[in-house]
Amino acid sequence: MRRWLPILLCLAAPLALAHEGMAMPKEPPLGATAAFDAHGRLWLVDAADGHVRLRHSDDLGKTLSPPHAVNAVPEPIYAEGENRPKLAFGPHGEFYVSWSQPRAKSWTGFVRFARSLDGGTHFSAPVTVHRDRAEITHRFDALAVDGHGRVVLAWIDKRDQAAAEAAGKPYLGAGVYYAWSDDGGAHFQPERKLVDHSCECCRIALARTPQGDVAAFFRAVYGDNIRDHAYAVLRTDGSTARAERATFSDWHIAGCPHHGPGLAIAADGIRHAVWYEASGKPTIWYGQLVPGQHAEHAQVIAGAGASHADIATRRNTVWIAWNQVDATGEALMMRRSDDGGVHFGAPATLANSAGAVGSPQVLLHDGRAYVAWNTAAGFRLVPAQAAP
Repeated sequence: MRRWLPILLCLAAPLALAHEGMAMPKEPPLGATAAFDAHGRLWLVDAADGHVRLRHSDDLGKTLSPPHAVNAVPEPIYAEGENRPKLAFGPHGEFYVSWSQPRAKSWTGFVRFARSLDGGTHFSAPVTVHRDRAEITHRFDALAVDGHGRVVLAWIDKRDQAAAEAAGKPYLGAGVYYAWSDDGGAHFQPERKLVDHSCECCRIALARTPQGDVAAFFRAVYGDNIRDHAYAVLRTDGSTARAERATFSDWHIAGCPHHGPGLAIAADGIRHAVWYEASGKPTIWYGQLVPGQHAEHAQVIAGAGASHADIATRRNTVWIAWNQVDATGEALMMRRSDDGGVHFGAPATLANSAGAVGSPQVLLHDGRAYVAWNTAAGFRLVPAQAAP
């Protein structure tokens, strides 16, 4: 089934190991995260053979170094597009890596974290970030570092759904929880609930605000299974974080579409966002979020066959990339705006793949945009210059 179909109800088994003792896959899954460090070196994390593996490139992705294991002891790892290992850097060159670890029961997990203080050569033993250790969903982790150097992790969590079920009460979806570290990942504060009733398996998008906070944009559940999106700043100063509805597509679907949004916040504070909905027909939307209201400059970016969009912005330019099913397989597509998201140029094809592909990720480096694209034929870093 194509990933763009709107009714993926999270019934498929994980693409990585389901529990200890299962045979490890021969080939790595395609969920991967790429990032440029402060020196311009490209780094990539993905998963293979029970390890989160780290590689780097000094030639813009043409060649990659041999893989280095983040976790010395193999363990199950989710590594699909919506639930892939993550990588972020601290202000002093720290490496932070997170992932979700499947547990024995289906669709359960723990959020795991490891750090390196020596440029990725050695990593700490992985820790489970949350204090709740029930065998339920704690997964679809999202990782960011705020402007004060705090490590912030958010994830989808079903402890409140489990409690409601035990009490015989209804509970739609899951919740979103988050935790943070004030000491470079050595310890994490006890997790906090951001909101009840999130979608069960759509990724959470995180972005840093101009004030240095970390903001989250995620699919929530409103009313009777209306799957729109919410926006919140994840407070780490003791104040209460507040999530507000930010899209109003009114897509009614009794299940998770497995299709999370993207968020990029400009220096002027404009919240550029992309999201997917299929109320009538599959559509990728762009808009500038105004929490509590309809998004400004909302417009259709792509239609049927489009999936898993990502977004980045610099000054007055906005780039959006997505996967598009075509006659030969998958195409990597892009649209660009040079007026801050008011208008976008026509779609441009950046690359093609006859085999399976991962979710694209738009990266900025030295004033230029690239798309990190993990395919069955290997990882590619595709320049965005072909887009009009």
